Amino acid sequence: MKRPDPACASCPVEIDERLCRTATGKGPSSCPTRDDKLIECARLEYSDPLLREFARQASIQEGEGYSGRGIPGSVPVPTKPRIQEIVEFAGRMNYVKLGLVFCVGLSREAAIVESYLKDKGFSVVSVICKAGRIPKEEIGIEDREKIMPGTDESMCNPVLQAQALNDAGTEFNIVLGLCVGHDSIFLKHSNAFCTVLAAKDRPTGHNPLGAVYNLNSYFRYLRED
Repeated sequence: MKRPDPACASCPVEIDERLCRTATGKGPSSCPTRDDKLIECARLEYSDPLLREFARQASIQEGEGYSGRGIPGSVPVPTKPRIQEIVEFAGRMNYVKLGLVFCVGLSREAAIVESYLKDKGFSVVSVICKAGRIPKEEIGIEDREKIMPGTDESMCNPVLQAQALNDAGTEFNIVLGLCVGHDSIFLKHSNAFCTVLAAKDRPTGHNPLGAVYNLNSYFRYLRED
């Protein structure tokens, strides 16, 4: 009989008492930590040396994102912004050539990020979302569906962004504010591992959790759609 689909987001067990956190923990029948076959399949994937080293360094980076570790009575305190962690992780992996794909709406931020990465000693290949200047009409967009109807709008082109970085031989790619869906296409077509520096969220200044935190107050109208 097929095991129920995982529903970890609505797990009824307290965080510190969950099976995924402690050997004596508990979990509902849908708990993926109860699925030995799934666990062994994952273990098999980690037998790949490249993935195993990537995962190992990611875990080291996770731990070193906190101060106060190992000090009796001390509570670990997060200390590093994501941009710093990306640079440190890329260094751990001995990457030299980084890719940066970004939305035209975050061009200023992209310039800052590119400069910062170069200052840290990396070579950077950056590609804007509108590269290629392919009209939206080519993918079936009608004029009324454009951001500014009656104008010549180029489509966002995450496939080209990925191909450009693949051709350049980037070792690690950074996503900065690509649209929902466009980021998905880029991630699917990138040859190199990727990380997201920022997710696009226009009304919250690219802070998606701002709306999540306020779903029962300022953004409650979203529940009424």
